[in-house]
Amino acid sequence: MLDQGQGAPPQPPRTDVPPSLGARLMRRKPVERLVAEGGQGEGGSLRRSLGLWQLTMISIGATLGTGIFVVLGEAVPKAGPAVTLSFVIAGLTALFSAFSYAELAGTIPVAGSSYSYAYATMGELIAWVCGWCLLLEYGVSVAAVAVGWGEYLNELLDGTIGVTIPQALSAPPGDGGVLNLPALIVVLLAMVFLLGGAKESARANTVMVCVKIAALVLFCAIGFMGFRSGNYAHFMPLGMAGVSAAGATLFFSYIGFDAASTAGEEAKDAQRDLPRAIMLSLVIVTALYVLVAAVAVGARPWRTFAGSEATLAQIMRDVTGQSFWGTLLAACAVVAIASVVLTVLYGQTRILFAMSRDGLVPKVFARVHPKTGAPRANTVIVSVFCGVLAAAIPLGRLADATSIGTLFAFGLVNIAVVVLRRTRPEMPRTFRVPLSPLLPALGLGFCVWMMGSLSAVTWVVFGVWMAAGLVFYFVYGYRRSRLATPES
Repeated sequence: MLDQGQGAPPQPPRTDVPPSLGARLMRRKPVERLVAEGGQGEGGSLRRSLGLWQLTMISIGATLGTGIFVVLGEAVPKAGPAVTLSFVIAGLTALFSAFSYAELAGTIPVAGSSYSYAYATMGELIAWVCGWCLLLEYGVSVAAVAVGWGEYLNELLDGTIGVTIPQALSAPPGDGGVLNLPALIVVLLAMVFLLGGAKESARANTVMVCVKIAALVLFCAIGFMGFRSGNYAHFMPLGMAGVSAAGATLFFSYIGFDAASTAGEEAKDAQRDLPRAIMLSLVIVTALYVLVAAVAVGARPWRTFAGSEATLAQIMRDVTGQSFWGTLLAACAVVAIASVVLTVLYGQTRILFAMSRDGLVPKVFARVHPKTGAPRANTVIVSVFCGVLAAAIPLGRLADATSIGTLFAFGLVNIAVVVLRRTRPEMPRTFRVPLSPLLPALGLGFCVWMMGSLSAVTWVVFGVWMAAGLVFYFVYGYRRSRLATPES
């Protein structure tokens, strides 16, 4: 006897049943759709005008200078002469993640960077968490670098006209001032460049990158004359814990290499040039970081670095006994650090552009000016926010907050590259991570290790930031996502 209903045609699945909460949180955006939407914004499109040279300069511009010109005074007291080892460890962590970034940037060449990679591989909620971390990584690092710019500006003013900006106007409240006016000014100057468009901003950045490389080479040449081997007598006075803590802080200075990936929708040949730009820039930056740190510690006892944010200019003045060389380096640093502000601010606006296009943040961030091809409203809003942050928050807290956001996002990228290999093995890849999944696993492990080296206060700040991000997502992005309905 046949069971009831045997032989009946199969019933089509019901389409009127809404997806579960878990299904909506894990919805993925197809790679093909991500790529097809490349450059499209509200009212206009981004322009593809950047080649390999410009992309490499963007990556170097966002990276080179931050850890050397600004954060060295924060890191050396934590590790002593072994800060050179801290740079190597931070560089290796960045290198493992750079392999993953290079593969994904060539496969998914879009503006959202790791946010978009997570959206295609791990779902919307993870993508949102990654994007929220990127807001911390990019936005806060702009403010942190701007703070150090003010220190070198004071060095330059003192060496040229003999005056400095009063502390009340050159330091945030937590450091004895009222307002860090120079930090606010450099962010607003970067905003002006960005409003002119990506191509014009890239030209200005290239000039500034050449200046900063020349300045660091000059520092090594002069600083080596004051090199004293005795300064390395106690190489690791604070142990491996100190090296790890300094490395976690210095990792903040490696975030720039992924800035090239945020230019995916403005690159002429993104699939070919993005992986090359990422790897080339990281190699150049790491080599210069280690060299300059080694010379700096050799020329000055490590205990004297505490509280100094214009360290290199001071070392050149001490070595030569003349103010001219320190003043010259300070002038170069003013230009060099400005390029970091410019390129990191650029990356922040492009990530928000991608998130806005997906509906997760307000549409105003995806509006593109038809003449310049730049997201003007996005640029102004982000610049004002970062400028106010730079004017009010001390440097050390900003650097650590940036590091934890960076490490978290990089960890997700190392996971995403393995997931995409498993789920879409047939996709063409212009660059492949060697020894996968070993190297991505090492990259993830190093990120977790360095996150564990950060202070409890930094973790509390990170936890509050993530909680605020989840509230925003469920109140706004969850319902307005363009993937929320089949026809979106």
